[in-house]
Amino acid sequence: MDLLLHGLKKAIEMILEGDPEIAEITLRTLEVSMTAILISTIGGVPAGILLGLSRFPGRKLLLTFVNIGMGLPPVVAGLWITIFLWRSGPLGDLSLLYTPVAIIIAQTLVSFPIVTGLTAAAFQQLDEKMILQIKALGATRWQLLWILMKEARLALLAAVIAGFGRVIAEVGAAMMVGGNISGETRILTTTIVMEVSKGNFEVALALSFILMAIAFLITFCLTYLQQRKRHA
Repeated sequence: MDLLLHGLKKAIEMILEGDPEIAEITLRTLEVSMTAILISTIGGVPAGILLGLSRFPGRKLLLTFVNIGMGLPPVVAGLWITIFLWRSGPLGDLSLLYTPVAIIIAQTLVSFPIVTGLTAAAFQQLDEKMILQIKALGATRWQLLWILMKEARLALLAAVIAGFGRVIAEVGAAMMVGGNISGETRILTTTIVMEVSKGNFEVALALSFILMAIAFLITFCLTYLQQRKRHA
């Protein structure tokens, strides 16, 4: 218990003192995580809608791959990205390994299937009779899509929340493709692992409190928006 209290005290001290290194790590964490979930949302929601509403050859196979991707171990994702971005790899000439971009790619890879899969599930659960009624009233394809998105808006926000939870907590792939380089690719999760390995549990706890505060604040805002839309 004393260790937890000391960790909380240390976190407050770091925030109040404006520790430049902690501020840099925190901002980088927000930058890569928000970029990754933004990419996953922009790509995953349309993909999920397509898989949820359309009927085409290979659809079930794609849904299977998406569901497999939802449980993809981050270290596996990190390994494949490392191989592709390695100097002798297919994308080695881009020199992206051990950069924030590599972390964004890794976080996008693990969150994209979550957003896509949950979006697809949400649209698959919509009442087909309702869809037929909307079409019968003469709605265009885009009008139909807009109405269905409004109908599934709570589930869509839940998909984004789940995806964000995955990226903000990601450590294995980020450590592998980013290298946890000071001033370059060090983020909160990888720093916590490093401090624990060094035996600096007080600092690790302080960083964990900062990470939890960020996750809580952003998740709270998304949940508030979700529930506000529910009563709108």
